[in-house]
Amino acid sequence: MKTAICYYSRHHGNTLRVIEAMAEAGDAELIDVTARSAVRLEDYDRVGFASGIYGFEFHRAVADFARKYLPQGKPVFLVYTYGGAKGAGAKAVAKIAEERGCPVLGEFGCRGFDTFGPFKLAGGIAKGHPDALDLEDARKFYRSLG
Repeated sequence: MKTAICYYSRHHGNTLRVIEAMAEAGDAELIDVTARSAVRLEDYDRVGFASGIYGFEFHRAVADFARKYLPQGKPVFLVYTYGGAKGAGAKAVAKIAEERGCPVLGEFGCRGFDTFGPFKLAGGIAKGHPDALDLEDARKFYRSLG
């Protein structure tokens, strides 16, 4: 099944590590939403959207990318990493998918090392994450999509 995973991953690369593990489990093209100005998601069987959680939500660049490029009726899945709390998580992108009549196949989230704001003073939280177990869980989730 031809799959694209559109992502934003900065700071510690937590989200990128998770989606790279998914791509190893089954062929997927990884699309950095900040590096591609145009893409044809119509050419894929399903599309993943992935981001770290920033201010309790997906990064705005991922939601903007979904709003601009997600075709009607395309099956989607959502992936995120978070330091302390996932907050609303993928809610904004799930809403875009719903508005486009796109079925959401599932969501995967796991902890990721975080040194944002006050966490920096303590040396960060969720140290060592995503770890080997998180990455294996990500592979299992991806394979379960069919």
